[in-house]
Amino acid sequence: MKFMVILKATKESEAGTMPTPEVIEAMTQFNERLGNDGVLVACDGLMPSSLGARLRFDPGRTTVTDGPFAETKELVGGYWIVNGKSREEVIERFMHAPFEHGETLEVRQFISFEDMGDLATPEMVERWEKV
Repeated sequence: MKFMVILKATKESEAGTMPTPEVIEAMTQFNERLGNDGVLVACDGLMPSSLGARLRFDPGRTTVTDGPFAETKELVGGYWIVNGKSREEVIERFMHAPFEHGETLEVRQFISFEDMGDLATPEMVERWEKV
């Protein structure tokens, strides 16, 4: 199973404050463990929302809003994509993430074609696998 672990933004990350060398080293070691265990697919931190944009799709029009965005607790500051046997396994791994200042992680499982049942036709699966 594939999961996304979402790091919620903080006031500091939204202000563009870069982590200390010690934090970068601790995070690098944590990510190396995930990689060495063969579960890490991808990971990155994100720039502040002030450098981003939101697209809203309504019937007949799309609205683009430039950042920054108001609610820090609603924003993503970074992410990991990992493979895991279960949600519990991923939670256990990330309980050892090098955070200690009130950071919040959210664990979400990706939807697979198996989860879609009859909605995922063999033709659709084949097309998606080519993308």
